[in-house]
Amino acid sequence: MDTKEQASQPALQTLKEYAVITAAVLIMDIGIYVFKFPNNFSFGGVSGMAVVICRFLPFTASQINLFINLLLLLVGFAVLGRNFGVKTAYVTVLSSVLLNIFEKLFPMAHPLTDEIMLELCFAIILPALAAALLFFENAGGTDIIAMIIKKYSTMNISTALLVTDLIVVILAFLIFDTLTGLCSVLGLMAKTLLIDKTIERMKLNKFFTIISNNPQPICDFITKDLNHSATLYDAVGAYSDQQRTVILTVVDVKQAVYLQRFIHDTEPTAFIAITKSSEIIGKGFMSYV
Repeated sequence: MDTKEQASQPALQTLKEYAVITAAVLIMDIGIYVFKFPNNFSFGGVSGMAVVICRFLPFTASQINLFINLLLLLVGFAVLGRNFGVKTAYVTVLSSVLLNIFEKLFPMAHPLTDEIMLELCFAIILPALAAALLFFENAGGTDIIAMIIKKYSTMNISTALLVTDLIVVILAFLIFDTLTGLCSVLGLMAKTLLIDKTIERMKLNKFFTIISNNPQPICDFITKDLNHSATLYDAVGAYSDQQRTVILTVVDVKQAVYLQRFIHDTEPTAFIAITKSSEIIGKGFMSYV
């Protein structure tokens, strides 16, 4: 690989990251603008605050959302400094601008349908899916308010985020009707669960323990075709008393299928134990935090 190709790789990776982030923000804003705002669902976040506040001010939820986010950006940079990421700022600005564009292009004076539970489902699923994508790209995975609370208290990010969301939900009960308040509570619980499960699925990898008589072809496939490494050690079968080689490796879900097929075709007598794992830390996977 020449120098020009090496230099272009980081730029290409950055472009891919921001393409995913932009798509995630678009998905999130569709869920917020089309399903959350018209129904006054207030299950946390800046968008939930905007829904509550717009009842008392002559502005739309999208406009209030923009104002709050810009204010939080200034506070975030002032309080958090370098810990406040560029990606988070990009997500905040883009999301706020898109909501106001939607408001101009597609005004919504009432809910899309008369099925409140159907609308609640989409108001939960779309932003939760987007939040998981943003978390995976390390962009906007945590709320700015929660990050500030964490800095000046002993609470972790998850607890701080839950506290801020609960405050918004309580306000929804006080300001709107009981049905809207209950939907907001249900939305908060479902959103939290769905985000956790989606992130866990996106981080899922397969841990292989392979007991082989002929380890070299398998190791070559892992290193050359799958671009991963493996750990080998010698072992002795308790029943057969014969020498075996144990291969330990971790690959993603898609690569796991290829590896299983290769082992089946190359050495069908090999013993394979596969374990799911969503927390793999090291080179080629997650970094230490």
